[in-house]
Amino acid sequence: MKEILESIFSDPYICGWLLAMIAFFIAEAATLHALVSVWFAIASIGSLIAAMCGLDFVWQLMIFIVGSAVLLIVTRPLVRKIRQKKVPDPTEEYDIGKTAVVIEDINNETGLGRVKLDGSYWSARSADGGNISEGTVVTVRKIDGSKLIVAR
Repeated sequence: MKEILESIFSDPYICGWLLAMIAFFIAEAATLHALVSVWFAIASIGSLIAAMCGLDFVWQLMIFIVGSAVLLIVTRPLVRKIRQKKVPDPTEEYDIGKTAVVIEDINNETGLGRVKLDGSYWSARSADGGNISEGTVVTVRKIDGSKLIVAR
């Protein structure tokens, strides 16, 4: 075992790829699974193996570059899918279906209109595009950013 450790730490390339792999895994752990450097960590394992087999540094570097590129390309659709998952806002579903009172005429063309919902004032738009008069009781159909989409 001592001989193996001595051979690992006596070769600067093996030691360098080992340190690179550890650094990339630490960077990945520090970013809380944001998938930032895991590809480089895996590619550095390939380069570490190449260094242990005695390949020249040029080949080790090529294995690292090609390995990183292939891993990035192959896993890109998976990463996109993971990052596009929207965390649902629990308040959105909570307000849908509730009734509100129009406190300022709703006109989608001018972008004006306000409603009062559970004691809070919201900008509002009509779901069907029509105008809704002040004092009308409406139902929340959808939430679009900070505007309620309402219908009579």
